[in-house]
Amino acid sequence: MVNLIRVHGSENSFYLLDQRQLKHALTSAELSHLAQQVNDTAPAGLGKVDGVLVVSDSRHPNAIGRMQVFNRDGSQASMCGNGLRTVSRYLAEQTHQTDFQVETDAADLPVHQVTPFAPDVPAFSVSIQPISFDAASIGLHQIPTTPLLNENNLPFSTNSSATFSAVAVPNPHLISLTDHNHPNALTTAFLGTLGQQLNGQNPWFPDGVNVSFGWEINDTTLFVRTFERGVGFTNACGTGMSATSLIWVLTHPAAQLDQLLTIYNPGGMVQTRAHHQNAAYTIDLIGNATFTDYLRLSEADLHAGNLASAEVAATQEETAYHQFVSQLPHWSFGDVRPTADEH
Repeated sequence: MVNLIRVHGSENSFYLLDQRQLKHALTSAELSHLAQQVNDTAPAGLGKVDGVLVVSDSRHPNAIGRMQVFNRDGSQASMCGNGLRTVSRYLAEQTHQTDFQVETDAADLPVHQVTPFAPDVPAFSVSIQPISFDAASIGLHQIPTTPLLNENNLPFSTNSSATFSAVAVPNPHLISLTDHNHPNALTTAFLGTLGQQLNGQNPWFPDGVNVSFGWEINDTTLFVRTFERGVGFTNACGTGMSATSLIWVLTHPAAQLDQLLTIYNPGGMVQTRAHHQNAAYTIDLIGNATFTDYLRLSEADLHAGNLASAEVAATQEETAYHQFVSQLPHWSFGDVRPTADEH
């Protein structure tokens, strides 16, 4: 029998699979198939997830484990900030360590356990890097202005007043910031249209791009909504909130490096802090690492991508997380909250 854990960071939900428990590890093709099948075959009541997080032994001596990320559509992402927090918690509990490095496809990233956000809401801080404004790293084509930082009148936008920035963290992100009180404030409807356009066939981002809109609340507080490549609308995107934080610091006069920011999202909140050292940017992403359910199924069903017969044991952590979220300010930006089927 095999164990899976349903996990989330800011309700950006995944199934976590530790390949080290298996007699025969799933191939990349099987992992891609699993990520595409879990929402269709999972037991009733578990809700949709955005993909599968895969834990295995690290290939590097300085990291205690490796994380791979498979999106809902079966594609593979080089990083996932919300997912990395949950993997960090899993590895911390396995190894009884609280400060270590995790191998990802982009880099070996330092992580550490921090004070819980609330009772039964454990939290971790993870480092988001490497970061690049290079067009090749972002997958940006046919835009002569590089780096792309706070530019408007771009050919892919129907809103002439919207400004855009692009950065790889290392996933590619397109960011637009707005004052939520502005008469031309960005809408989620526009985000959805733009996200679909830039993740379909297009000349500017032929490999697709994560698109995030950030609504200013004050100098140190934002609300961020993301249309994620390979997923669509998500309750939260860790690298998206990190990228938006960095663009905020670089373009907002009152924002500062090394300053703690609060980032609200449809699934809750995180904190971020951008740094610039040795000619490189890094971002701390701090947030919850919640385990909602433990699943147990046969290895044969796992290889087939079928969770239908899994035994499910719920934790009490989702109740604690909802209690924490209920005490947060509920910013109202019209249509920026998720629809019911996004949870």
